[in-house]
Amino acid sequence: CDSRMLGWSGGAEGVAAQIPAAFEIGSPPPPNKPRPQETQPTLPQPEVKGLFEKKLTKEEKKKLAEERKKARALKKEAKKAGEGKTQS
Repeated sequence: CDSRMLGWSGGAEGVAAQIPAAFEIGSPPPPNKPRPQETQPTLPQPEVKGLFEKKLTKEEKKKLAEERKKARALKKEAKKAGEGKTQS
């Protein structure tokens, strides 16, 4: 049935009318065309970050520099150890 057959105003002629699942099959149609209820879409809350990142303290900078220095030294030693094996 289309909207015109059911006596509803609005809706396209020749297009099957759709009703919510709340109506039982075989029951009389509602007197007016069911309209979707307007709901506001729920958007995810944005993660708010500050405009500027926290600056590192002197101690934190020294610690990071020391870690980088140790990593470089270990890498250099590993490279030397690898070269010694290939030359023999």
